[in-house]
Amino acid sequence: MERHPKYLTLFLLLFITIYGCKSYEFYGTLFEKPAYNFTLKDTNGKEVKLSDFRGNIVLIFFGYTHCPDVCPTALNKLAKIYEDLGEERKKVKVIFITVDPERDKPEVIKEYLSFFNKDFIGLYGTEEEIKKVAKEYMVFFRKTETDSKAGYLVDHSDPIFLIDQKGILKLIYTHRKQDPDKILEDIRHLL
Repeated sequence: MERHPKYLTLFLLLFITIYGCKSYEFYGTLFEKPAYNFTLKDTNGKEVKLSDFRGNIVLIFFGYTHCPDVCPTALNKLAKIYEDLGEERKKVKVIFITVDPERDKPEVIKEYLSFFNKDFIGLYGTEEEIKKVAKEYMVFFRKTETDSKAGYLVDHSDPIFLIDQKGILKLIYTHRKQDPDKILEDIRHLL
């Protein structure tokens, strides 16, 4: 019986193409556009640009320290993801951008984030600066007067944005798609 190596090679290539190259299916919504390179201040008053974190995966969440529910929930999920990364967390930055610059002063943001993880980066700016960054990331927010002790609340959208190592806004996790284990899988795939 004669062997035909060219047919065997062709068969192996076809097999690898069909079964060996399954593409990864991201949990988050794939976006794939260059991330807006904002400049804001960190809780030490130092100007920070998004591009300063190039080479890392960056997770961004917009919120505020007086938020009664959505923000602590999202930050707890981000803390779990960050903790579960183990040594890989060195390649991941979590950034919290306030949508309440009136009350969220640097020391307030720093103390608030310490409840979740001391390595989280808190950023703030003027109301105009925050509005510009939020607009670029399609984040809605507005002040709403209430009878609460806080005096007012800030209604806001609550996605988590994943920016890859090259500065590409790769994935968006809406409120209903913020499963920490699945986000962790996406991050590990990109690392």
